[in-house]
This record gives sequence, structure tokens and C-alpha cells, in this order.
Amino acid sequence: SEMARILIRDLDERTVDKLKARAARNNRSLQAELKTIVERAAAIDVIDSRAAAARIRRKLGDRNHSDSAALVADDRQR
Repeated sequence: SEMARILIRDLDERTVDKLKARAARNNRSLQAELKTIVERAAAIDVIDSRAAAARIRRKLGDRNHSDSAALVADDRQR
């Protein structure tokens, strides 16, 4: 299978610098980092993710959940 080539024009220099830094942190070239970012973004199906989140909310909806802010505040007072 043939691989597609994509050219992105007019990126802000700060954006490019941030992407280069991210690539360096991940021990990748800029091209490899961008390929990883694009492949991961393409793999995420927002509609499926929203449906999964709705199923989880329905499943947990009848439960009584504690307020994590209150728990943290109580813990800080100890």
C-alpha cells in the first residue's frame, strides 16, 4: 500500500517549536512525532467515545458519588 504525503503550510513558529520539543522528549524526529499525533487523532472516533461515555454515565447514574473536593478539604484539615 502506498503512503500518502501531507504538507502543512503556515504553522506558527511557536507551534513548530513546541512540536519539536515534544518530539525530542519522546526521542523521535519531528516527522515521526507528527505522524504519531495524526495517527492517534485519526484512530479516535468521537462518536464512539461519546457513546461509551453515555453508557458509563447510565451505568453509574444510580449510585451516590462522593464530592472529591470535600474529601480533599477534609484530608487537608488533618
